[in-house]
Amino acid sequence: MRYTLFGRTGLRVSELALGTMTFGWGADKDAAGRILATYAEAGGNFLDTADIYAEGASETILGELLQGRRERFVLASKYACTTRKGDVNAAGNHRRKLVESVEASLDRLRTDRLDVLWVHARDNFTPVEEVMRSLDDLVRSGKVLYVGVSDWPAWEIAQANTLADLRGWTSFAGSQLRYSLLERTPERELLPQARAFDQAVLAWSPLAGGKLTGKYRVGGTGRLGDGDGGTGGQEEATLTAVLDIAREGGWSPAQVALAWLRGRPGNIVPIIGATREEQLADNLAAVGVELAPEAVARLDEVSAVPLGFPHDFLREAQIRENVYGDRWADIEDRRSTHRRTTSEIL
Repeated sequence: MRYTLFGRTGLRVSELALGTMTFGWGADKDAAGRILATYAEAGGNFLDTADIYAEGASETILGELLQGRRERFVLASKYACTTRKGDVNAAGNHRRKLVESVEASLDRLRTDRLDVLWVHARDNFTPVEEVMRSLDDLVRSGKVLYVGVSDWPAWEIAQANTLADLRGWTSFAGSQLRYSLLERTPERELLPQARAFDQAVLAWSPLAGGKLTGKYRVGGTGRLGDGDGGTGGQEEATLTAVLDIAREGGWSPAQVALAWLRGRPGNIVPIIGATREEQLADNLAAVGVELAPEAVARLDEVSAVPLGFPHDFLREAQIRENVYGDRWADIEDRRSTHRRTTSEIL
């Protein structure tokens, strides 16, 4: 396992994060303990949970398992989703929900702080100013060290970080979103936003709900085309490419899908989860998979999604020449933290 930085901070996190949504749901405490041990033995240190996972049981189990070794891990949880039916303030991004959720998470996790707190989803009733100021207050209190954002529109993440930077508040260092070979729509706005603000990207459902393991095919339960983005025909073609490349390389389909994801531009950290340690071990082995350029090109092409307006419009040859001039290909932008070719920029 190698490590990367959590956005534009100095926090070191492993190149694969362990999602613990299955703890207390698909994996009891014993199974969760074995999964955590397998992950830790591989060098993993980034644990992702949430206050609503298994109705709080995920945090409770994780807190018990981390006793005596809490400092070895970067511990992340989330707030925003509803935790009590019938209570209008039991959900949302507002300050009261934030404080209540963090206190409850710290109690279940048996710790005095969260290394990372994610805002789980966007609540449009709560002004962005309230969200960012409230998060900054928690960081200043020491109960939260870094903050990230999950499942927000790109424009609001940009608004929030710009506001925080201007007012000297803590900004989002990471962005968590659904991204895989079967869900590439974040490439339209969310991933360019994350690169512009130098955020780490935590990719959830990197195997598209198990589809990219090859266990589902059209005609069976959970057939392709249901769920994680895309059309059935394109998903079938993408899965065929994954299976072909896996067979040729002697890898599992999951390893190929994760290797492709890890090779995408930007700071991408897939969140892997499992109900059995064998599943996790297979996923962890993806860090040793190096895909040939031809394999990457095949996967890129077969899974591509249209970027839509204005991106596709601005990439038309005549429009590009109008905007950048006829020598656009001779321009190299050396300012970017993550070096990109001219064709990637334009």
